[in-house]
Amino acid sequence: MAPQPVVTGLSPKEGPPGTRVIIRGEFLGTRIQDLIGLKICGSDCLLSAEWKSSNKIIARSGPAKGKGDIIVTTLSGGVGTSTVQFRAYHETIGPLKESAVWIEESPSQNFAWGRRTLAQSGLTQEDPLGLSIEGNEQKIPEDLRDLIPDACGDLSQENFSPAWFLLENHLATSFEDLKAGLAYLKRKVESQKEGQLSFLKSNAGSVIDQLDTLMNIRDKLQEDVKLHGSEPLNILEQSIENSISESQKIFTDVLVRKEKADSTRSVLFALSRHKFLFCLPNAVDRRAKAAEYDIVVNDYSRAKNLFGKTEIHIFRQVLEEVDQRILLIRRQLHEKVVKMPQSVEQQKKLIKALSSLELQQSGTTVGDRLRNTDPAWDAIEARAKFLEATFRQTFEQHANKEANVQEKSKSRDPSQPPSRVNFCEELCDIAACQLPDLWRLGQFYFTGDLRGPHDPKPGDFKRMVLTAIEKFCVYLRLAILIAADQRALRQTSGLAWPIGSSSATHHFLPWVPQCLRYTRIAYATLIGLDLPSEALDIIQRLIDEVRLFCFSIIFKRATDRCKKLDALETWEMSVEEYPGATSLPAALESLLVETLEEVQTVCMQPEAREGNLLEPHSDGQREVTQRLQELLSAFSGVIAELAFASHDDETPTHNVSQLLGFPNAQQPESVSGVGNSVGAAVNWEQRMLCCLANYAYCNKSFFHHLGNLFVRYGYPLPTLAIESARYNVNQLFTNLLEEYVEHKGDPLVGTIEPSMYLGRFQWDHEMEIGAGQLRPYAHECCDNLVGVYSEIYSISPTLLRPILESIVQTISEELARLMSCVQRFSHTGAIQAHVDIRLLRDALENYTNETAKNYFLEALEAISPPLNGEQKRKADEILERVKRNMRLQLLCFAVKEP
Repeated sequence: MAPQPVVTGLSPKEGPPGTRVIIRGEFLGTRIQDLIGLKICGSDCLLSAEWKSSNKIIARSGPAKGKGDIIVTTLSGGVGTSTVQFRAYHETIGPLKESAVWIEESPSQNFAWGRRTLAQSGLTQEDPLGLSIEGNEQKIPEDLRDLIPDACGDLSQENFSPAWFLLENHLATSFEDLKAGLAYLKRKVESQKEGQLSFLKSNAGSVIDQLDTLMNIRDKLQEDVKLHGSEPLNILEQSIENSISESQKIFTDVLVRKEKADSTRSVLFALSRHKFLFCLPNAVDRRAKAAEYDIVVNDYSRAKNLFGKTEIHIFRQVLEEVDQRILLIRRQLHEKVVKMPQSVEQQKKLIKALSSLELQQSGTTVGDRLRNTDPAWDAIEARAKFLEATFRQTFEQHANKEANVQEKSKSRDPSQPPSRVNFCEELCDIAACQLPDLWRLGQFYFTGDLRGPHDPKPGDFKRMVLTAIEKFCVYLRLAILIAADQRALRQTSGLAWPIGSSSATHHFLPWVPQCLRYTRIAYATLIGLDLPSEALDIIQRLIDEVRLFCFSIIFKRATDRCKKLDALETWEMSVEEYPGATSLPAALESLLVETLEEVQTVCMQPEAREGNLLEPHSDGQREVTQRLQELLSAFSGVIAELAFASHDDETPTHNVSQLLGFPNAQQPESVSGVGNSVGAAVNWEQRMLCCLANYAYCNKSFFHHLGNLFVRYGYPLPTLAIESARYNVNQLFTNLLEEYVEHKGDPLVGTIEPSMYLGRFQWDHEMEIGAGQLRPYAHECCDNLVGVYSEIYSISPTLLRPILESIVQTISEELARLMSCVQRFSHTGAIQAHVDIRLLRDALENYTNETAKNYFLEALEAISPPLNGEQKRKADEILERVKRNMRLQLLCFAVKEP
């Protein structure tokens, strides 16, 4: 129920009757019909009310006086309250009174309130004191209700108060004028004392009524005299004589009918003797209404045996009437036989009674009219048509309900089954109840229990059953298989389930296994009927399609859950056989095991007379391959999202030159070794390494392990899906590897040239090389590579070669470019360049491919002029001293990855 109406504002707050008042407040009605009451100062003003909105009403005040509340009554909220009051007063406005406003000459001045019509306010009431109230416009500032409670100034009311009247109308009148008015009032009262003439004047109506009554009595008496005369007793005597003569005529008629009574007595004797035949028409009707058709058949057979060959006209006439009644009963029975719904036993009873009546009446002309009917076959056709009509009616009912829900856009309760599920349950119940009835009725017909004079129609009955089962499967396909191409079904059946929104489809998918269970229950019921294999195969194909659809739905749901596995990533490296791989593959394995167990329970385990969905080159195998491929592809996408999302979320710290005044790259967080949980302490570079390790682990062994899980649950090895997923993983691994190498290698290579020429260094200047040290750029390049090496080794040592080979190739290419750009080398500069390049080449030998080797060789060949024998010996000595000084750094690159 809505809140009570509340009036919070008025405009204006006072005025005479008929004042246009704007009422404002809250909950003043939801529509115009909701407003059922409006009172202003106790006066009903509903007729003039004009509802604008729930916060505004416009009305005109009624014939009330004083201050009062504005009460609004609505159907939805009841009687309301008011926080403000309206003050009503009567004001005389005449043609001679000055007025500051225009007097409206509109119908509102004569508006009807209740049963009374307000006249002009200047003519409404004459002052009883005979004094003019014109000029007494002064008003009392206080409310008279507060001064004189339970009283009023209206002369016609019982609680009239003279003080109220004088204060309201004669506040400014002088005392002498009031005394004169009192004298006028006394004279007026004395003049109204009753005398004889005044009594007649005051009771003239009663006197006239009495005179009218006397005149009516006189008129009635004159009419009676004219009608009956002056002696009514003579008329009464004549009436008695007429009655005597009439009674004699009646007695004579009775004597005449005595002879007829004797003949009637003999007829009644004949009726009593052959009571069975003459009562048979009514008895047949009575027994037929009571559905006692066995008695009707027996009585009709008895009558045919006793009077079938009689030549008596009356008997033949009665038999013809009975034949007409039996024909009518046969028609009624035929209508009842084909009328649905009803049980098979009831139909059998009606068919047997109808067949017996046809056999008894077959020899008559009347009976030949229905000779070509076959009640048993008509009953079968009627049941088949009713079954198909029930299927269609149920489909349309639930489809319309689904369409109405979609139009209203209501939010759906996930705990409540959608209309599709309710339709599947109801349709399967109908099929499980009515299809067996149709089959049993047909069996009774073909075994001879209900067979009539006509030949059976086994071919037609088989087609009828197959059509009903096909209709059943078509409706279930339209409702359940929402992901299939249903254009062919819509064209053949002319039906289509309303296309729902994505939310409605998502709401229905978890209920598909329930629909499969309903279908299986109906299928089990039909299997017990010993139906032909052709009929059962139709339902089996539907069940296999629904099973495959359930498999698809469960795996799609698993794929959706797989896409959310990134929230479960803890970066705990717990895979012993492949360092660097996290627990994410284990989460996928748990999800897949749970999904396979659910699929095995819901749809993959075949029940009675169901096929194997996993036969070679079948749709089931193709579905398994496709769904597994989607699942593994989603998992690969999760790894990529983790890698690149972490890249976007963090601000990476690039390796920059220390020689240029910038800090070196932030080294990776300290870890205690491979296989430890780094958790939230890892940066995005280490996460990328973990993602690369996950890709490599999936490609190497994990995806094959998942394939073995399928074999363990009875599925064929999904080789195609695994190989496709491995190919996808390889592509993603390559992309991620290029991203990581670009991030690590480009800043590192970019520091080589600035560091090489730091401090205006030139290769053609002579330099001191006896100390046996490298140029700063070579030292920095080596140190940066050690940092990259340590970061990779701490996460996944197996990634050292693919990452470092690419970085080393980029470094060698940059060195070859820089050396080829030098115009001339001094003798000492050539020796120093040889030492720098050869040290980097020898240190990174384990991670140098053929391309990098060629670049190193190209860099050495670019040093001009070539070193002579003495310079080569000097360069070899310096290189050996440098290697001894940097043996710790070089030892890192000498350790081979596992």
